[in-house]
Amino acid sequence: VEKFADELRSSQMIFIPGGFSGGDEPDGSGKFITAFFRNAAVKEGVTALLEQRDGLMCGICNGFQILTKLGILPDSSLIDNKKERFECVWAKLVKVAKNSPFLQGLPDEFELPSAHAEGRLVTRPGDAEKYLAAGNVALQYVDKRDGLGRSHECSIAGLQDSTGRAMGLMPHPERFLLPRHHYDKDWAGNEDWGWGYFLFKSAFDALK
Repeated sequence: VEKFADELRSSQMIFIPGGFSGGDEPDGSGKFITAFFRNAAVKEGVTALLEQRDGLMCGICNGFQILTKLGILPDSSLIDNKKERFECVWAKLVKVAKNSPFLQGLPDEFELPSAHAEGRLVTRPGDAEKYLAAGNVALQYVDKRDGLGRSHECSIAGLQDSTGRAMGLMPHPERFLLPRHHYDKDWAGNEDWGWGYFLFKSAFDALK
C-alpha cells in the first residue's frame, strides 16, 4: 500500500481493469480493491491526482463497479445479468460524452466486447435520467438491451464524473486492440488498430 501511494505522487493516470480474481464477484476482488483504495494514503493520492494534477482514472468492468463503490462516479450499482450467468458478446456503443479525454479518438458509434456476469447497471428511480441530462453518461448501448439481453437504466454503458476525468465502462477495450481481435475477419474500421486501442491512446494523448 505504501509503495502504491508513493507511486501515485508521480502518476498521471490510473486504470482499474476487470478480471476473474475472487471469482469475478463484486464482493470478491471488488471488495478487496475497494478497501485498498479507501486506505487514507491511497485515497489522498487519488484525490490529488484527479483534483490537483488533472490526472485521469478509468475503471473497466469490475473496475467500473469499484469506482461506483468508491463514490468517484455517480451513485449506481452493477448487478447480475438477467440470465444470471456469465456471458461474452460484442456490444454496439454510442459515444455520448463527446469531450471525454478517453473517447476523443473513437467514432460516434463503435463496438467493444462485453464479458461478465454482473454488468446490469441500475440506479435509484429517476437518477439515470438526471445523469444523462447532467452530462454524466459517457457511453450508451445502441439498443436499449445490450448484446447480453440485459435492460440497463437509460441504456448506460459508461459513466463519468462531473469533470470527465474519471470514467467507468462495462465493455472491455483491452479485448479489442487489434483488427484480428474482431469477430469479423473482414472488419475494416481501422487498418492497424481495434477500437479499444483508441480509448487508451486518447487518454495518453490527453495527458501530453
